[in-house]
Amino acid sequence: MTADTPASPPAPLKGVRVLDLSRILAGPWTAQMLADLGAEVIKIERPGSGDDTRGWGPPYAKAEGEDGRGEAAYFMGANRGKKSLAIDLKSPDGAALVRKLAADSDILIENFKVGDLARYGLDPASLHEINPRLIVCSITGFGQSGPRASQAGYDLMIQGMAGLMSITGPGDDQPGGAPTKVGVAVVDILTGLNAAIAILAALAERHRTGKGRHVDLALYDVCAASLANQAMNYLISGQSPVRMGNKHPNIAPYETYAAADGHLILAVGNDGQFRKFCQVAGLSDLPDDPDYATNSARVANRVTLSAMLEPVLRGRMRDDWLEALKAVGVPCGPINTIQEVFADPHAVARGLVRDLPHATLGSVPTVSSPIRFDGDAPVSDRAAPVLGQDSADILESVLGLSRDDIDDLVARGVVQVSS
Repeated sequence: MTADTPASPPAPLKGVRVLDLSRILAGPWTAQMLADLGAEVIKIERPGSGDDTRGWGPPYAKAEGEDGRGEAAYFMGANRGKKSLAIDLKSPDGAALVRKLAADSDILIENFKVGDLARYGLDPASLHEINPRLIVCSITGFGQSGPRASQAGYDLMIQGMAGLMSITGPGDDQPGGAPTKVGVAVVDILTGLNAAIAILAALAERHRTGKGRHVDLALYDVCAASLANQAMNYLISGQSPVRMGNKHPNIAPYETYAAADGHLILAVGNDGQFRKFCQVAGLSDLPDDPDYATNSARVANRVTLSAMLEPVLRGRMRDDWLEALKAVGVPCGPINTIQEVFADPHAVARGLVRDLPHATLGSVPTVSSPIRFDGDAPVSDRAAPVLGQDSADILESVLGLSRDDIDDLVARGVVQVSS
């Protein structure tokens, strides 16, 4: 099997049906994970425009000779393996069709503003009357309760409001020092991961109780909880952590350094590794100096330590350092571009990129799930759908509508079917 050929995926969620009413990234990421794991995911989208991220480009992927905009890379990155049902929820008939789907589904994921879905009879209380076994996952910026519950929240906002930007980027005393966002919408991704975990826990509980749950996920809560050691550093010390660039607040030396021809990451995690590093660096006396013998001492004296290490590391080529340090078990690595990541032999061997069939593009590359079951990664059997790609099939095969019924819905603008 090559990296371009999908495996027969492990399907632990085979037979589970998910309605994905979410858009942008956090909710779609949750549903995409469930699709990778074998669930049938039906993505409910607005006729005409679909998920907002269908327009978030460039880049767009186009078939050879195709006119028009094409398919947004952003959308395809969070919606592989799904079916698209383009249906107007604001239409009473459209909302009724979604309620019928919910009656025969296991999971519903949504990221509407708090209370909005009640207008369509799709709020958790109404859904549980229809299907007590349904697991409803609501993803919002600030949660279903609290003084900010009604406010919209986007990843960048939340990175700032929930503390992540306050510890990301160079310090005020450094050139260009300013609060900095992470280079990917990491709060959305982390929220998607937490939502998937909660949904799977609710599925396990449902096997015992027969009842579904309403899962409440807030980007704000997730970001604050993901501050991890930095949050505990504050809670224990009473002092807010500050931006330290690439330095680690609790370990030294653990940061980026300039070599003669580029940068490398040195990640010394314990005293034994520091001694090995010093042997390679020609600083064999340093580990016995009480100012640097322990991690606590090195953290306390990180400024003078870095001043000693910087000229030493600049004295050799980056790859020379990496080879010598890896040989003695000192964690280190290069800073790769994304192109270099996917070209790396390790990424190729792990099958991190797979080609999947697409309705209009033939096939498109996609990033594989990082999960491995018995050595195999779950892989969706197709790329992200075009808008309304599966509308007719879902309405016919799941809800039992006739072709005439479907044509009527299309004619009235309730449903969109892709050509």
